[in-house]
Amino acid sequence: MAKDIGIDLGTANVLLYVVGKGIVLNEPSVVAIDTKTDKVLAVGSEAYRMVGRTPSNIRAIRPLKDGVISDFDITESMLSYFISKLSVKGFMSKPNIMICAPTNITEIERKAIVQAAEKSGGAKVYLEAEPKVAAVGAGMDIFKPRGNMVIDMGGGTSDIAVLSLGDIVASNSVRVAGDEMNTDIMGYIKRKYNLIIGERSAENIKITIGSAFPDENNNETMEIRGRDAVSGMPKSLTISAAEIEEALHDTIMQIVVAAKEVLEITPPELAADIIDRGIMLTGGGALLDGIDKLFAKELKVPVIISESPLDNVAKGAGILLEHMGTSKK
Repeated sequence: MAKDIGIDLGTANVLLYVVGKGIVLNEPSVVAIDTKTDKVLAVGSEAYRMVGRTPSNIRAIRPLKDGVISDFDITESMLSYFISKLSVKGFMSKPNIMICAPTNITEIERKAIVQAAEKSGGAKVYLEAEPKVAAVGAGMDIFKPRGNMVIDMGGGTSDIAVLSLGDIVASNSVRVAGDEMNTDIMGYIKRKYNLIIGERSAENIKITIGSAFPDENNNETMEIRGRDAVSGMPKSLTISAAEIEEALHDTIMQIVVAAKEVLEITPPELAADIIDRGIMLTGGGALLDGIDKLFAKELKVPVIISESPLDNVAKGAGILLEHMGTSKK
């Protein structure tokens, strides 16, 4: 008996949720390729360890960019690899798959995602909007006639939506999220200190001392290492949380502006519900220190961070599949 699978096909990570079992896989969306033979050498965590550290004939590729497929064949091999990893556990024939996508993608991008999932071994493939699925995974009851607002900040996109009666009433998706923040950190450190750091180091800085809200009491610092842009020699220096807040400010404000735009087109009754119930933050970006305070200050609405922001989309996909399974019986 095939168990249905919910997939969060993220720009940074792929999560697989098996109905009845929960999340069974969470790996980086990276594939290492031998450029001479085009052979896939490693997928997921193993490939991520190679990022920025490979010889010239090996490339570590992220086949998804801004929440959509930028390399179809590699996405398909990656998905097939992850799904076949599950079948080793001996319970797979052809599962139904629910996969999630940002709200503003084109019809061609939607087809590419469905096709990749079908080719990787899905019987029936359902595509759902990411913020809707994230809201369900975060425990919001979106099926009642009242307004729920969710901001899902992933690796490639931030999706914002107001939901009621099980569907999206108003939404916005901006291709500004975790990856963009890493780029901000790399750019800031290069401009200010002439120090070149890699993407993984920037990600590590963001996780360790990243902050979205200016806080005079936050004196956290971190030692970082990289290459001096002038001399080309290795160099290390200490950076503070306040500097990272400054580096990330403009990017985070773009997400705030997108959220304001969604609130402006939300029907008044649903807007009143959101004032009562608050906005739910999900996705990796929700883990950034002080992000809830910043949104609450700018949007004048209570803001709640979901319990396990990284798992919400995969979990929501699984819950919706279970829901479909019971409603068909």
